[in-house]
This record gives sequence, structure tokens and C-alpha cells, in this order.
Amino acid sequence: MPRITREDKARNRQNIVEAAGRMFRSKGVDAVGIAELMKEAGLTHGGFYNHFASKDDLAAEACGASFKASLGSLEQLLEEGADLTGPPLKRVVDNYLSAAHRDASDGGCPSASLVIDAGRHSDTIQSVYAAGVEGYLTGFAEEFAREHEGEITSQEVRERAVLLLSRLVGAMALARAVSHVQPELSDEILRTCRAHPLG
Repeated sequence: MPRITREDKARNRQNIVEAAGRMFRSKGVDAVGIAELMKEAGLTHGGFYNHFASKDDLAAEACGASFKASLGSLEQLLEEGADLTGPPLKRVVDNYLSAAHRDASDGGCPSASLVIDAGRHSDTIQSVYAAGVEGYLTGFAEEFAREHEGEITSQEVRERAVLLLSRLVGAMALARAVSHVQPELSDEILRTCRAHPLG
């Protein structure tokens, strides 16, 4: 049997993390078994422990990787500045509270899809989730400060960032929770919160 190279091992680990990110966001951490996860990653069940000490360790890494990708997209959008559709935070709100984001349960921002899991699992997962939340708050606060330079205090900037993220995550969680049985209600939640992102 050929020996696996360091590059192959790194690629296999990346495949596991990416599969976990999709599956955990779609189904929740507890609903995904290791055998199912490894099959999704294109690997055998027995190889899991060559990469991770536990499912909890994988969940923490997958959560961190999901936030890294999501925060990278946020940073790029904020750096682009205003365009024909409006200022950056308006575009963030419109993209986040879209039907496309709601319906992509295995992708998009982990802040809404992993919010329940983070609260139910280990301190390690919760710490990674908290770091992702802080990343969003920092990005939002910096943009609020730019948009309102000299008009509002640093405390008000932080409060607006907290309110915005809470509104986005709460609206998305509610919209997903009712989307199959009451699609009109789901759409109403998204539409209303897009129109009034700060209450």
C-alpha cells in the first residue's frame, strides 16, 4: 500500500474540515456522525482519528474556518466601499437577509447557522464562535465609524454593531425556522429586517 504524503494528509484534512463546515451548518453538529462526515469528505471512517482527536476538535476547526471565509467576504465588501446599490453596510444587510442566504443552509455565514450549536457545545467551540462574532462586530463598528466620522462616540459605534449583528442573526434564524411551513412569514421577516436593520 503506497505511503500517504504530507501533502495528501493536509488535503484530506482540508476536505474533512470543508465537509464538516457544510454539514454542521446544514444539520447541526450533533446530527452529523463521523462515518457520514468522512463519506462526504471522500474518505474512510477509520481515518478520522489520524486528523482529529475528537469530533469536538473538528467542530471547533470547522467553525473557525467558516468564520474566516465569511469574515474575508465581509472585509472585501467593506473595502469596496459604496457602489450603485448603496453604502457597504446596506449591501451587507441586503446580502445577509436575502432568500439566497436563507436557502443556502450549508453555506453562508456561520453566525446564524451555528448559533445554537455554539451555545450547546464545549468552551472551545464557543470561544471560536465568540472570536467570529467579534470579527463581525469589529468590521461593522469600523464601518459605522467611517460612515459617521465625528458624529457618534466609540460606545455608540460598538452598540450599533451589536444591534446590527443581533438583528441579522436573529432574523436569519427565524426566517430559516419557518421557511418550509410558512414561506410568506419567512419572506416577511427578511423583508422587514432589511428595511429596518437597526430597529
